[in-house]
Amino acid sequence: MKLASYLISGKPGYGVMHEKGITDLSVHFGNKYPDLKSLISDPDALALAKEYPLDSVIPTNSVTFLPVIPNPNKILCVGMNYKEKRKEFSATESAMTLFTRFSDTQVGHLQPVIKPPFTEEFDYEGELAVIIGKPCHRIKAADAQQYIAGYSCYMDGSVRDWQYEWFTAGKNWLNTGAFGPCLTTIDEVPDLENLSIQTILNGERVQHDFLGNMVYKVPVIIEYISTFTRLSPGDVIITGSPGGVGKKRHPPLFLKAGDKIEVIIDKIGHLTNTIANE
Repeated sequence: MKLASYLISGKPGYGVMHEKGITDLSVHFGNKYPDLKSLISDPDALALAKEYPLDSVIPTNSVTFLPVIPNPNKILCVGMNYKEKRKEFSATESAMTLFTRFSDTQVGHLQPVIKPPFTEEFDYEGELAVIIGKPCHRIKAADAQQYIAGYSCYMDGSVRDWQYEWFTAGKNWLNTGAFGPCLTTIDEVPDLENLSIQTILNGERVQHDFLGNMVYKVPVIIEYISTFTRLSPGDVIITGSPGGVGKKRHPPLFLKAGDKIEVIIDKIGHLTNTIANE
């Protein structure tokens, strides 16, 4: 099942995306579960949603997509988590690299990603996003799967000339991270290892790898993070970007107004955005 958050007629909603369009679940569940975060936090509600008839459909072009989880309590990001990316940046850290993103930095599928006026080094990074489905604290990697609601695509826009030796200032400009189009529930993605991730800029593939090449796999990431902080339903973990970022190309390749950027992950989704100036 693929679940999306959106505005319809100016009101927030959520529903199931499928080949015929979107079935709006918020009409049926909204009084008890006002948003997608609250729906996925209840396993019984998620099971009911999977059985909900898909005959009532609204066209995809009638909604404005929001970030899959518009209101996460936490967004935690893993840096330097692919072998080729570590080579590009000559990364030598032995511990997992983590930083945070703020929820107001996100936009949804088909919405403009905003290039800040203070940079000429606005970079792309296509990533897998993991959405937590159950309260999660100090769990083992072997048990991590049962705490995942699903997966999505993320374009982690990076302001490189504000990043320096840390990440927070380069990752938290308004409307620079795209998240979507949907949450693909974990039952549809039993194995991540062989899935391809790619980033497409103006029709040209600029990043490509396989999720199995992550240095720290998703269960290990969840074990590590949940050791020091309590994760809640709707929290998002962004798992790192493959090699091929614009900063390390010769010559460098940065995002500019009018560019079309796409992140595609097998079985999970196809996120599309355009770049606009602030």
